[in-house]
Amino acid sequence: MNRNVNLLVLDTEVYSNTGGQASKSTPTGSRAKFASSGKKTVKKDLGRMVMSYGYVYVASVAMGANMNQCLKAFLEAEAYDGPSLIIAYSPCINHGIDMSKSQQEEKLAVDTGYWILYRYNPMLAREGKNPFILDSKEPKLDYETFLKNEIRYRSVMQDYPDIARQLFAQAAQEAKKRFEYYKKLAEG
Repeated sequence: MNRNVNLLVLDTEVYSNTGGQASKSTPTGSRAKFASSGKKTVKKDLGRMVMSYGYVYVASVAMGANMNQCLKAFLEAEAYDGPSLIIAYSPCINHGIDMSKSQQEEKLAVDTGYWILYRYNPMLAREGKNPFILDSKEPKLDYETFLKNEIRYRSVMQDYPDIARQLFAQAAQEAKKRFEYYKKLAEG
């Protein structure tokens, strides 16, 4: 409705309020309630969907990976006169990590290409500029480094090794494809 509303989505990649059920935000290969052998389908790309409207400010952030990018996104979203959406990667207890290290987990997610940092500002398009800014760099660590760090993935490998290998390879391809899409978007 093009109103000046700011939304923050804390993306835990599961339905956290129901004890960790699989959702459309659950990534391929991840274990969650109702996906004990790993989710078989790709994660919904909420940011990409919302950017398609063209008039909504959208950012994907992970504070532990890049605090400056996160702050910049919040300031831009607040300054934008219209709807804005910030999607923040949010490790949760269902990921099976030491929650005192959630900031490091966010950095690992970005460094492996698991989570992508970007900002989409419609004001730039009005100035004749590319509204999409890719803040993530090329992944510098192997994708599976992230997966092996979390119980929601490791447990699938332990219980269903054949399925896990297939799903993890699929997830890595999906991540690569997603990054390439955003890279092209940034190039204009």
